[in-house]
Amino acid sequence: MSRIGRMPIAIPAGVTVEIAENNKVTVKGPKGTMERVLPSEMELKIEGAELTVSRPNDLKKMKSLHGLTRTLIHNMVVGVTDGFEKKLEVNGVGYRASKAGKVLTLNLGYSHPVEMTDPEGIETVLDGQNLIIVKGIDKEKVGQFAAEIRDKRRPEPYKGKGIKYVDETIRRKVGKTGKK
Repeated sequence: MSRIGRMPIAIPAGVTVEIAENNKVTVKGPKGTMERVLPSEMELKIEGAELTVSRPNDLKKMKSLHGLTRTLIHNMVVGVTDGFEKKLEVNGVGYRASKAGKVLTLNLGYSHPVEMTDPEGIETVLDGQNLIIVKGIDKEKVGQFAAEIRDKRRPEPYKGKGIKYVDETIRRKVGKTGKK
């Protein structure tokens, strides 16, 4: 049995979960509304303030879909109540970030500033000049946009310059050594 798939999802107060045909799940909460079509083989049941996911049989595909379906619904519930955020740090001399409206401007040592517009449902907040916080209700979109920002200048292993996640550790390398 899938350990994650078996766990019931607690639906907090102020959140409504609706299941339509073909397992189209709509979650409404204080931060917004999310919709997603989940695998139709899975059986979703709402009992009181809990939602349970069960699978029809023990085929390998069903086992893998079981945990996935439960996690996707859980992420939707957490997203509309608390939301998700990823923190990125800009390291390097002269590297900085600035924000004007919905446009995030990154100075990363290139000959031109890199401009990125916030996608719909995602908000970027600057904390100082070198900390970027990506916020939103969809975990997938938050992670994707944070990864796109990081890809503009990945951290390099010698000096650690670039954009990295706050909780990420960079494996450092020793530089060149002079002749003796």
